[in-house]
Amino acid sequence: MSKTSDTGGLPAITTSAALQPAASMNAVLQAWGPLGEYAADAMQRTILFWDVLRQRSDQYYAQKAKAVPNVLSFDVELVLDGRTFERPVNYGLVRVKPPEGVIINPKKRPFVVVDPRAGHGPGIGGFKADSELGVAMRAGHPCYFVGFTPDPMPGQTIEGIMKAEAVFLEKVIALHPDADGKPCVIGNCQAGWAVMMLAATRPELFGPIIIPGSPLSYWAGVEGQNPMRYTGGLAGGSWVTALTSDLGAGKFDGGHLVGNFEQQNPANTLWTKNYDLWSKVDTEGPRFLEFEKWWGGHVNLNAEEMQWIVDELFVGNRLATAEIVTSDGVRIDLRNIRSPIVCFCSKGDNITPPQQALGWIVDLYGKDDDIRACGQTIVYAIHESIGHLGIFVSGGVARKEHEEFASNIDLIDVLPPGLYEAVLTPKTADAANPELISGDWIARFEPRTLDHLRAIVQPDPENERRFAAAQRVSEINLGLYRTLFQPFVQACVNEKTAEWLHKLNPSELPYELFSDRNPLMRQIAELAEQVRGQRTPAAPDNPLVQAQAMISDFMIAALDGYRDLRDRSLEQIFLTIYGSPLLQALVGLRASDASPRRRPGVEPERIAFIQQRMAELKARIAEGGLREAAIRSLVYIGMAGPGVDERAFNELRLIRAEHGGLTLEEFKRLLREQFFGLLLDRNGALAAIPQMLPADADVRAKMLEMIRKIVTAAGEVSGERAERLAQIEKLFGAVETGGDAAGQDQNA
Repeated sequence: MSKTSDTGGLPAITTSAALQPAASMNAVLQAWGPLGEYAADAMQRTILFWDVLRQRSDQYYAQKAKAVPNVLSFDVELVLDGRTFERPVNYGLVRVKPPEGVIINPKKRPFVVVDPRAGHGPGIGGFKADSELGVAMRAGHPCYFVGFTPDPMPGQTIEGIMKAEAVFLEKVIALHPDADGKPCVIGNCQAGWAVMMLAATRPELFGPIIIPGSPLSYWAGVEGQNPMRYTGGLAGGSWVTALTSDLGAGKFDGGHLVGNFEQQNPANTLWTKNYDLWSKVDTEGPRFLEFEKWWGGHVNLNAEEMQWIVDELFVGNRLATAEIVTSDGVRIDLRNIRSPIVCFCSKGDNITPPQQALGWIVDLYGKDDDIRACGQTIVYAIHESIGHLGIFVSGGVARKEHEEFASNIDLIDVLPPGLYEAVLTPKTADAANPELISGDWIARFEPRTLDHLRAIVQPDPENERRFAAAQRVSEINLGLYRTLFQPFVQACVNEKTAEWLHKLNPSELPYELFSDRNPLMRQIAELAEQVRGQRTPAAPDNPLVQAQAMISDFMIAALDGYRDLRDRSLEQIFLTIYGSPLLQALVGLRASDASPRRRPGVEPERIAFIQQRMAELKARIAEGGLREAAIRSLVYIGMAGPGVDERAFNELRLIRAEHGGLTLEEFKRLLREQFFGLLLDRNGALAAIPQMLPADADVRAKMLEMIRKIVTAAGEVSGERAERLAQIEKLFGAVETGGDAAGQDQNA
């Protein structure tokens, strides 16, 4: 408050009094009715809004000052530091400590979550309790996390990171020698392609692979929906990446990647995010700061790393067609992956739409049998609406999709080779055998064909031709830049120049402006504290509050309209330029070419291997005993009907544990052998079952009862599945009669 000085009796105003809103001003505003009430409320909200932005800046610089900033909500301990490796990288492996009350089963396979290095810092995979790490630990799995420091090591390359991550997985496997299966590895967003590349070159290190929101087919998309894929072509190719890295003195500022993301939704970037905070500033601050802690944690990449990513993936799209070769001559072919692959994507994701997440499958495989011949199991799940970030940070997604993947990871691991869709249905009160359902959802894995995927991906040869033209233009422009301009740019830029350009980056500048480094912000904290003590929100029915909401809706609609117009215009520009027959001819594309890029074929040695393997399986089709006959019967019945239900597998798991049966790896091997045997010679495989069974009728009856129990775990069977069960029952009773029942209904 003010006090009287001894000089002329004038009031000497203290700092506190100067900042405190005058009570008389409040009284005047309140006397103006709804207008005054709203004006006082808006003024107070604005001060509080500025204070939250100030807190965001303080949080940003505090995070930046940490040696290894991250946003994990769990305690961790360092296992391996990639910076100490012979080829150092700025990656590290940590063990995640389970929260209080969570029990880890050392027999369960470990989970390893790898976060994307796409402009933001690490931790999004364990951002909150309901996260990929959280649900995996609640399911009893030991968990590890692969993160990174803000700046790359000198000379660091993508290939070096792959080798480091291989060392990390070797260490995890060594730490869990008794685990029932190799580690499940989750590669979020940009980490997904890195994980897949490693799995293609070191398949023995992996259990199931989950790649949420991960782009693998970069040219794929639907006209009118996926504008981000045009960015490289509209910029003239990857020379812009080289220029940006040169302006960063050899480093690529991650803030540029964040800016590219934000440009996709200008309504949210320029209005909604800030408006939501300002309009609900009394309650929205903590949530805003929690998210911004990750969103503002920008990290850098080496120029070599970013150039490789853009040239080989974003513009080149070489991963999905096995065109990338490592420095030691190893071709990266995703068909070499032997672990089940779970692709989780969303129709609401404008960064990695389903076409880019799933297009690699139709790029690599021409027929459904090709997937089986490679021994691959591919599962996809498509969310109807969640956005890109929601795939990783949404609690609802964590409690549904991620929890179901974690709970059913062993089932996914033993699925026979082929293509499946994960279908999740709510658990209801009348669900059969509810004790066999692990969560609030029932997971079922339904067989799909490549035609199902083609209907989603919508591959288009003309689209490929346009992007192939953009790729070649990119190569030309990059060569010109490196020859004519790069030496000059590099000579003009030093570390100090790069530092100032970084500060002026639109994704970085707001932190500087609203921090305590700005003299105008230094009194905001004290002023905001006084506002909280005298807070007078406007009534919800105040007409100006309602008008405020209408203005916000108008702003959102206007910015969305601008975005749609921009995207349509840029798409038409891209299609016109790169669809030009003249340009395509100038860059060497021929109209007679069936496809403008390499389609990986099946090498002669692989064909020979497959033929040899087929002959071996056919020769051994009558080998085995009761166990093999039972697994063959279950596979045969399961090949009919809607797919594999988690309850059937959980029932089988209980029986396996009760009888001290096979390890998961042994069971997977046997199941695949029986599956391929049925594919190659169904009639012969069925006819051999009676010969594989013991003469003891009681033993056969007990095994048949187990088969019935597993088959009916999801409810009574009907249709073709019931017919096949009846056929198996006859085969199990045909031992004494010489197997006559084996020939019945052979074509079922």
